Amino acid sequence: MVGYQKPCKYCDQLVDPDARVCPWCGKVNPTDSFRCPKCRAPIQIGQKACMSCGLPLMVSCPSCSQSTFLGDYCEHCGARLQVTCPKCKTPQAPMGQNCIKCGKPLYGGSK
Repeated sequence: MVGYQKPCKYCDQLVDPDARVCPWCGKVNPTDSFRCPKCRAPIQIGQKACMSCGLPLMVSCPSCSQSTFLGDYCEHCGARLQVTCPKCKTPQAPMGQNCIKCGKPLYGGSK
């Protein structure tokens, strides 16, 4: 439908339903529901694990180290929940110790 817009889930400003970034607050995925980064099943704030694949949905924020829901941003400091592989430079959710693309350790040293 031409002209149809949805509210951004972060700032409530109206944005195009296919927008990848909110033009008002600058946050990613402004209209999409949260999805499991492993299996892409819908997830909701407050869930402890993905109902489809069992992935734990509470992670340690790479910026502030606080435990937070595995959404797009930390519930405590507001930082983007994303780490970049030091080897292949693939950005990804902080959901494991190894890169989802190359398998190398994401965090210092070899494990």
